[in-house]
Amino acid sequence: MLEMDEIQKRILSEVAGLHEVPEGAYNIRANGVSAGRASTENIEIIPREDGQGLTVKIKPGTKRESVHIPVVMTKSGIKEAVYNDFYIGEGSDVTIVAGCGIDNCGDQDSQHDGIHRFFVGKGAKVRYVEKHYGSGNGKGKRILNPVTEVFMEEDSTAEMEMVQIKGVDDTERTTKAELAAGAKLVVRERLMTHGNQRAISIYKVNMNGEGANADVVSRSVARDSSYQKFDAVLVGNAECQGHTECDAIIMDQGRILAVPGLEANNVDAALVHEAAIGKIAGDQLIKLMTLGLTELEAEEQIINGFLK
Repeated sequence: MLEMDEIQKRILSEVAGLHEVPEGAYNIRANGVSAGRASTENIEIIPREDGQGLTVKIKPGTKRESVHIPVVMTKSGIKEAVYNDFYIGEGSDVTIVAGCGIDNCGDQDSQHDGIHRFFVGKGAKVRYVEKHYGSGNGKGKRILNPVTEVFMEEDSTAEMEMVQIKGVDDTERTTKAELAAGAKLVVRERLMTHGNQRAISIYKVNMNGEGANADVVSRSVARDSSYQKFDAVLVGNAECQGHTECDAIIMDQGRILAVPGLEANNVDAALVHEAAIGKIAGDQLIKLMTLGLTELEAEEQIINGFLK
């Protein structure tokens, strides 16, 4: 494994919770090249010939194993698109930890576009954690545009945790999913923007088989003059259940747009959308301030609890 400087190590901790080389399979990408890679008996990581991505093969029946594939960028002006394919074998149960952190102290924009495709085998279960983080005092932007495509076979489960709390100037997150009979997709998005940041989240889930189930929930906070858009479409093509929810706090001069989309193409498709956008309630602030917190401290306490 290549030596990483203190900034790279800090970012790695933020996006993947790593303080040392992880156990199990991993690939750490730093400034456009691999900084370390390891496969296991059950999980094989194969680099693309062009160096711009990976193929990850998880054997059927693999249990309680993990894959870490974080990206760290600390040089200004880097722009890359990385393509990763994950083949999750039938009956397996694994965790995949991704995420990207950009520290930009220069004047040029730095951008990472991660395109991930998941092929989830019959009866398999995958937990996917993706965290995005930005830092640095340069004028160049920190731009992240993840694309996630999920293809789920019968009775499979995918749980996805999408987190972006700090420092990303511009992001467009696109997630598409195709669910076969009995497949279950759970998405939990947590997002905070500040300054003049912009964040677009787009979800389209096709429930194609009987008993398919999708639950897509976003919690977000828009501060300062930032802008957010949550655009979620659930399509019921069979007897299925779908739920999507946007729950957002707006502050300062922030702007938030929630766009619900429900498309029922079967009489037994049960689809629900919920959306709530509002400011922090005054009584919540007063209650915390009576306990000795300042107004700013009370706001931070409420936001931290909301985004947990």
